[in-house]
Amino acid sequence: MTRYLLLTLLAMTSTAGAVVIRDDVPDLQYRMAESEFPALADLPGEGHGVLIEPQWVLTAAHAVTWQNAVDAVVVGGTPRAVRRVVLYPGYKKLPQSLIDAMMKSDDPTAVTRFLASSDDIALIQLAQPVHDVAPVRIYSGSEPGQLMRVMGRGATGNGAEGHCPHGPNRTDLRHGYNRIDTAEGRWIGYRFDRSPDAHPLEAAAGNGDSGGPILIAVGNEWQVAGITSWKLVEGSVANFRPGRYGQTNYGVRLAHYREWIADTIAAGGAAEAAR
Repeated sequence: MTRYLLLTLLAMTSTAGAVVIRDDVPDLQYRMAESEFPALADLPGEGHGVLIEPQWVLTAAHAVTWQNAVDAVVVGGTPRAVRRVVLYPGYKKLPQSLIDAMMKSDDPTAVTRFLASSDDIALIQLAQPVHDVAPVRIYSGSEPGQLMRVMGRGATGNGAEGHCPHGPNRTDLRHGYNRIDTAEGRWIGYRFDRSPDAHPLEAAAGNGDSGGPILIAVGNEWQVAGITSWKLVEGSVANFRPGRYGQTNYGVRLAHYREWIADTIAAGGAAEAAR
């Protein structure tokens, strides 16, 4: 039951074929080849990350902390050994007591408040630099109103029905688009709309997509502005089904963590040079 709730409340993605799609658009239109974005990283079992430096993958902290170990990630179709995982100092794991209280009260308010106050970001240092895949740059512009792209291999379904919270959470690679509604502090937020307000390939992240990139196009280049993290649960927890139209998804806003990312990578590079 604990795992089910975490996958429901942290429905992402980052960490869900993947992404939840429109009910009036064929699934095949959402499929993508791995070669379209080779910097996407697959974590063991489920969840994603994105290569931002030759030796560094950015992901969601909750996508790595539930696993016993992250010894390797797949980038560009090749397994890459992991040297270490660095969690943001402010990251807080959702405590069992809050989950139990939510189930008893059928009220997600306290859990939502907890998730919103967390710092759900981590860096994975690879054992060796990646030379056959180009890293993705971090977006530095304004995010609200921008067209964004999400992708992943997690759970899939459509906006009319949502997706099964029990998985499977590792399926075919899919991508889709949305429009950023809010971007401030820790979070980027976007809503899963139905036609006629939706993008032709409107999508939202699903369970198992956690840690995957939220991309914004700058010219002909996709840059990463956020990392898939959690989904807002409103109303009854018992009646909630992830992936339905109208739900709001949140991704870690990388602009908020730019200094920590740069400092962590620099410190790792210094440590490598001292070996």
